[in-house]
Amino acid sequence: MRNLLTIAALCVAMPLAAQDQPATPPPQNQTKPQAPTLEKPGTAAPEPEPAKEPAKEPAKAPAKTLARSAAKPPAKEAEKAPPEGANSRVVEEIIARVNNEVITRSELNKARATAEEDATQECQGKCTPEQLKADIEDRQKNALRDLIDTSLLAQRGKDMGISVEPDVIKQLDQIRIQNKLTSMEDLEKAVSSQGINWEDFKDNIRKSILTRRVISQEVGSHITISKEEVEKYYNDHKNEYVRPEQVALREIVVSTEGKKDEELPDLKKKAETALKRVNDGEDFGEIAKRFSDGSTAKQGGFLGIYKRGELSKELEDTVFKMKKNELTAILDTKQGYLILQVLEHYDEGEQPLSKVENEITDKLYGERMEPKLREYLKTLREQSYVVIKPGYQDIAGGGNSEIQEVNATPEVTKAKKGHKKFLLFGKRTGQASGA
Repeated sequence: MRNLLTIAALCVAMPLAAQDQPATPPPQNQTKPQAPTLEKPGTAAPEPEPAKEPAKEPAKAPAKTLARSAAKPPAKEAEKAPPEGANSRVVEEIIARVNNEVITRSELNKARATAEEDATQECQGKCTPEQLKADIEDRQKNALRDLIDTSLLAQRGKDMGISVEPDVIKQLDQIRIQNKLTSMEDLEKAVSSQGINWEDFKDNIRKSILTRRVISQEVGSHITISKEEVEKYYNDHKNEYVRPEQVALREIVVSTEGKKDEELPDLKKKAETALKRVNDGEDFGEIAKRFSDGSTAKQGGFLGIYKRGELSKELEDTVFKMKKNELTAILDTKQGYLILQVLEHYDEGEQPLSKVENEITDKLYGERMEPKLREYLKTLREQSYVVIKPGYQDIAGGGNSEIQEVNATPEVTKAKKGHKKFLLFGKRTGQASGA
């Protein structure tokens, strides 16, 4: 459920994996990337204070980015019987069937390995070995349940007739840009060179986007947070919003590291083009995704929230004089040509409601999303054919234990399923929970 809830949290504004940065920066305890520094004597920034929560996944080398850009592999069709006379053996062990799709043992193993990798990267020295071990065990325990839930959501999206092809193309292009590849053919070659099937790679992205779109439309759209609720929460928790003077920053970095002198004019022109497009009204986050060479590009350039003393003196003197949404000129730094935007400027003391309203709304939305999503997934299971092999029921969150062949779903059955939409937030009597 952890992965699905993470997806749900990203569905508020856009159905894409790489979304625009919200108008209000993330909560204050988010880990900051390394602060940029100007290449002048005595301008090195001090080490940031340790974050209270695990850091977000850092940028990876191109190979790593490609390998993890898509969601978990989709369920494969049931294995065909071996040719007559051939040695009879099990090629893939089917451990669960979700309507017409199957989940295999190898897919579960991959999901568990990914869960361990995710937990390790997110911990990154921020938690004890015992905490890391517990987190890995928790994620691996829920891996099969998450695979089943993802399959149910993707199938629901197909039943609803949701098309995500334009979003798939856009996300593939973003991956291409992030890996500094010149064409989609180059991206396909890079993916294939890692032993990943290109069509599977695209289908993984398609399934991930479709899943998020279903959660957004079927669950998120039913959640509303009123201004009165936000105001009440603010009044009841004002002590949480007493803060020192801080600035939330976004960046666009055009790297000059390792470049020859004759390449610098073109790189400077690239930075100037990016700055002009933002000044002309284009979204900073989108321009950062397309132009920035920094590790923050896929987060729309979000750099972090900084107090005085956490930036180099030159940068601090510049950005702490700026107001919300103001941009710096192009700064020549050790990393390259840098453009900063003040996403928010917090004055010292108790923050007014207007400064933290979106932050509170996101918090309340997330708190309501979890139980609603669980309820929705429970209903999807009740309306679907989900069977799980003996020995896997507990880690899958319920289900029968008989694996059977399933015929293709007739169109009349699909139409009948569509009529059950009114039940998505209701509870039918006499049904197993299955969630």
